[in-house]
Amino acid sequence: QVQLVESGGGLVQAGGSLRLSCAASGSINSINAMGWYRQAPGKQREMVALITNGGNINYADSVKGRFTIFRDNAKNTVYLQMNSLKPEDTADYFCNAYEVGWSGKIDYWGQGTQVTVSS
Repeated sequence: QVQLVESGGGLVQAGGSLRLSCAASGSINSINAMGWYRQAPGKQREMVALITNGGNINYADSVKGRFTIFRDNAKNTVYLQMNSLKPEDTADYFCNAYEVGWSGKIDYWGQGTQVTVSS
């Protein structure tokens, strides 16, 4: 089992910045990748950024050039630096970790943190 605890959400004006943190605990050696998803009201949850153990990174097209995902392995923490925020970035942001084992892919989720960008 993996536990994920997020922090760093809040209210910010358009053009501003926020940094989200996600601390992992438990069976962290089983994790293959960690990342961030978001879900806006009335919309499906979507991937924002993902970083694998090998260091490969993927971003949603909508955040490329504005968001940066990075990790501190010593702290078992993944961060999402969000710059040049737009009102359309408003959503609940969820930390995700997954492992792939003999039984298939297992996803773990944090409780979510709210990001609100005012115009």
